[in-house]
Amino acid sequence: MGRVTERRKVIRIRDGRVTERPDTLVAEEPLEIRLNGKPLAITMRTPGDDFALAAGFLVSEGVLGDAGELRNIVYCAGATEDGSNTYNVVDVRTSPEIVLPDITLERNVYTTSSCGLCGKASLDAVRTTARWPIADTPPVRVGTELLADLPDRLRESQRVFDRTGGLHAAALFDEEGRLLDIREDVGRHNAVDKLVGRALQEGRLPLSRAILLVSGRASFELAQKAVMAGIPVLAAVSAPSSLAVDLAAETGLTLIGFLRGSSMNVYAGEHRLAFPAGATQG
Repeated sequence: MGRVTERRKVIRIRDGRVTERPDTLVAEEPLEIRLNGKPLAITMRTPGDDFALAAGFLVSEGVLGDAGELRNIVYCAGATEDGSNTYNVVDVRTSPEIVLPDITLERNVYTTSSCGLCGKASLDAVRTTARWPIADTPPVRVGTELLADLPDRLRESQRVFDRTGGLHAAALFDEEGRLLDIREDVGRHNAVDKLVGRALQEGRLPLSRAILLVSGRASFELAQKAVMAGIPVLAAVSAPSSLAVDLAAETGLTLIGFLRGSSMNVYAGEHRLAFPAGATQG
């Protein structure tokens, strides 16, 4: 089974000095996700939490929303010509009574760490298939001073990043700023899927009182995953895309970008934020 990190030889050049030494790199391997025996998607991921990743992906696709709808997830043996198990193919089996959306049976998706969907049709699809409309949930009130502390707490919890410098992270916090869960992966969307999939497996969906923080930018795909999991607040340390902002505005998602220290940009859903006493607008 793949490891989270691997060792490779590297030639280092520092201040004119050349040395050779092993370096720790984040592992990247393909994961094929099958749904009831049919190939559905392939993603490049960091091995680990593969079952949660697959479950979270299917939440984002509108296939799953409750632990009772998931029968089991298994690694597929015989995925290679010699019959060995690569631990890079998983099959998700749903309960027989689940009606699968046609879109999932027609798709065969190759995704990467920078992929995303686009277009008005995608916005409409997320808005109409979300099980837990964010705009209909009781509003969460989050202080901007609390938000300012979250990136440092995320960074302190990135154990694999400390060894490799090559991983994205996604974390869930509650309204009081308590860390609920954190996952790392070579792909931002995979890290979020692992969080959401774990929540599904533990019967914690929807995550209607949670804050999702991601270590990179906020793409449309990440906003989509937040909405589909019922997460009301998405914050990113970097920029959002225009389509992510459009989706946030249409669904009621609170979207924050460039969250660095006490500075941040609020792109949508400002009604959930509590600003510091004495703060002025202009």
